[in-house]
Amino acid sequence: MTTSATGRTTAAAVTGCTVAPETDPVLAAGPLPLPVVLARRAAHSPDTLAYAYLRNGEEIGEQTTYAELYAAVRSRATALAAAADGRRTAVLLYPNGLEFIRSWLACTAAGIQGAPLQVPTRAQAVERLRTVADDARTTLVLTTAEVRDQILADFGGLPELDGLELLATDELPSSEAAFGLDEPALTDVALLQYTSGSTGTPKGVMVTHANFWANAREMDLLWPIRGDGAVVSWLPFFHDMGLLLGIVLPLWSGRPSYLMGPEAFIRRPGRWLEALSRFGATHAAAPNFAYDLCVRSDTARGPLDLSRWRVAINGAEPVRAHTVQEFTGKYAAHGFDARAMCPGYGLAEFTLKVSGSSPDDEPRPLVLDAAALSLGTVAPVPAGTPGTATVMSCGRTVGGTRVRIVDPHTLRAAGPGRVGEIWAAGPCVAAGYTGRPEESERTFRARVVGAEEEGTYLRTGDMGFVHDGEVHVTGRFKDLIIVKGRNHYPQDLEHTVENSHPLLRPASAAAFAVDDGERESVVVVVEGDSRIFGYASEDEVVGAIGEALLRRHRIEPADVVLIRRGTLPKTTSGKVRRRPCRERYEAGTLARLVAPSPRS
Repeated sequence: MTTSATGRTTAAAVTGCTVAPETDPVLAAGPLPLPVVLARRAAHSPDTLAYAYLRNGEEIGEQTTYAELYAAVRSRATALAAAADGRRTAVLLYPNGLEFIRSWLACTAAGIQGAPLQVPTRAQAVERLRTVADDARTTLVLTTAEVRDQILADFGGLPELDGLELLATDELPSSEAAFGLDEPALTDVALLQYTSGSTGTPKGVMVTHANFWANAREMDLLWPIRGDGAVVSWLPFFHDMGLLLGIVLPLWSGRPSYLMGPEAFIRRPGRWLEALSRFGATHAAAPNFAYDLCVRSDTARGPLDLSRWRVAINGAEPVRAHTVQEFTGKYAAHGFDARAMCPGYGLAEFTLKVSGSSPDDEPRPLVLDAAALSLGTVAPVPAGTPGTATVMSCGRTVGGTRVRIVDPHTLRAAGPGRVGEIWAAGPCVAAGYTGRPEESERTFRARVVGAEEEGTYLRTGDMGFVHDGEVHVTGRFKDLIIVKGRNHYPQDLEHTVENSHPLLRPASAAAFAVDDGERESVVVVVEGDSRIFGYASEDEVVGAIGEALLRRHRIEPADVVLIRRGTLPKTTSGKVRRRPCRERYEAGTLARLVAPSPRS
């Protein structure tokens, strides 16, 4: 094994000292459907730990070997095939845990397309359940007995549940019968990944077995996991990053995965770091806000050893340079190497990863002229220059993935140094949206005008550019705010808002444009709590927001609305849903923050 000059094992060295896919007895045959990968893992390493679930994010609870998991999946698939009664899709309502893994893999073996969703805790989530079930053309909902009983107790009277069958998979009979099901084809749909709906109606992305294999392979090329690798993940399984990093990549690579529920992390972020230390994990991933929580939180109990953590993927939302710097600075004393922080970019329509930073290099922020960027031009300037914007690199593509920057209006390739829509191609592009052939054709099979011979691309809907071969993401195309001819990315405005006053928190703001027919103006909605009235006035906070936006972006917001904490519309992965927020603003239905009544 070779090491870098600092003594840290490099990614290239890790790849060289471990078993390559071509010589791994499971991976040597090339692309395989997920149930076949599981069967081969069970045959070659039956007693090896596959997955362990951490109770309360701390102690090992339920765990399973490959042999135990394969037997459970065989039995479950046989029972599901009978219970489905011809239905080929099912909604999956599970908390994080091994029951989801058993049931989802059983679905893939039984030819049932599973659509994972968050377990409903509010009536609005039951509406989403019904919307997804109808879109997937199914009445079958797979879950646990505990979740089924809770849903019926809390929401049994809601019309959205009418006609849906809630089937508890942990009550299905065991079967020792031979596996009488056909082996799925690589082109078969292994998952319906419903988009978060941050900018529109949720759509079911058809992810195939071939897509999962290709994305796992490319993740391993970029962030090698085999040999001494292990995963710790709290990300929810209904989110693409949680499912691929927590379940698919460990199964593909034959490395153990230690899992916990997202609520355990949110209640005490230190649990995540403690688990990484305790199990010597090498791979973990989270959105930027999670690293920010770890910076602000001091809840880790006991000493931490993060020296084996070589891949800390940062994705699913804009990567903030200050968060990267503060996290690496705080945890360097605990063995965390700055090069382990790996910003990445991906989306459900591409299975997950499009690009990522190498664990051999520290993350690279790019300082740009802000005025030029607002006009779509990439103009790097020295750090410390007035009027700048910082954009983090999301690394390079690997394997068969290709990226093009395209003008979203003309559909021609954008020139060098220009911002455009990110288009991606390669074996990780999903098969399309279920039941939406025309939209699938527009989104998944676009062609660059003047370069049609390159084949088709996925239109990501994200804006960005490529600089020195690395992908940089600047925002969503549909979320762009244009004021006086200048482009403003809402996440930049939101970041400014959230840091404008000490009583405001990260990931608490939504910025969007409203059009009164004559001009477009900016509205900001931001969560607050009772502390605002205890330690400051509403006018003070609103004034600070307005001053910060004017100073940093030359924007005077038309309105700043303070709303109650926890009421800002977000996706299941924590992204701000700006369109529903704007709709509620225009309808006057936002839960505005109201000063408490004075005591008599």
